[in-house]
Amino acid sequence: MQPMDLRGLSPAPVTAFTRDGEVDHKANAKIAKWLISMEGVKSLVILGHAGEGTFLTEEERLALIRTYVEAVDGAVPIIAGITGEGTKVAAGEAKKCKAAGATGALVYPNHGWLRFGFQKGAPQDRYKAIWQESGLQCILFQYPDATKASYDLDTQVAIATQEGVVATKNGVRNMKRWYVEIPELKKANPDLQVLSCHDEWLLPTMFDVDGLLVGYGNIAPELLIDLIKAGKAQNYPEARKIFERLLPVTRAVYHRGSHMEGTVALKLGLVHRGILDHATIREPLKNLGEKAEAEIFAAFDAAGIGRVDQLLAAE
Repeated sequence: MQPMDLRGLSPAPVTAFTRDGEVDHKANAKIAKWLISMEGVKSLVILGHAGEGTFLTEEERLALIRTYVEAVDGAVPIIAGITGEGTKVAAGEAKKCKAAGATGALVYPNHGWLRFGFQKGAPQDRYKAIWQESGLQCILFQYPDATKASYDLDTQVAIATQEGVVATKNGVRNMKRWYVEIPELKKANPDLQVLSCHDEWLLPTMFDVDGLLVGYGNIAPELLIDLIKAGKAQNYPEARKIFERLLPVTRAVYHRGSHMEGTVALKLGLVHRGILDHATIREPLKNLGEKAEAEIFAAFDAAGIGRVDQLLAAE
């Protein structure tokens, strides 16, 4: 197995819909082609939270994978969010995603664990089954510390050292754990690629990672690529400068009442940038209203993040 190279930005794109709520394959291909046009984008991760993946039918999910695979034409791997509840169900889902053209799997925890917690050994068995059934390269997904689906260090190490696991998307959102556990993971598997997904506050994690796997990559990929470069160079002043520039957008998109609102805000951001014509979403997501839309658009203006067509014309 040649591991995916994720040492850069891996955006988690939204799923574009038509105005009547169907998957808009033309618009999704446009998003994909725009994102991979930027040097530093290493993969596209679809069908996760930002992509409303659990709101799509199986047929829609597989068709979207095929659309992305065709759009990128081998330039970057397509990674599919695997969200099936049972281990057998998730493994079967992964096998179908592989057949549709996916290269990797972002493995979500069984969502029952969010409420009830997990039994020892169950998470690593989930990853093992997905790898053995599908051959998709797996990304260990560490949920926030506030949930019961946040894996303890022993569980993370067990998963990170399994065959087929190439990276971890860490969103623990507890810096005490971050500073203890990330070095231990790297010690256990020096080849493990560490990707931060702390959209709300990326700066504290930028100096310990190989890259970012974030929904934020939808709306400001150019600045996030620069932020990664600054972090890898251990250039705190430059990273801080980029962080401060992004802060109005961070607040408007991610410092909202619910993290799920961020998906709606991402689509509005793409409208403001000229990538999408409208921000159609699916239930149970709700529109944010005109006031929030104005706040989000104003935040992009304050950050100096313009329309993509204007940037292309300037070049």
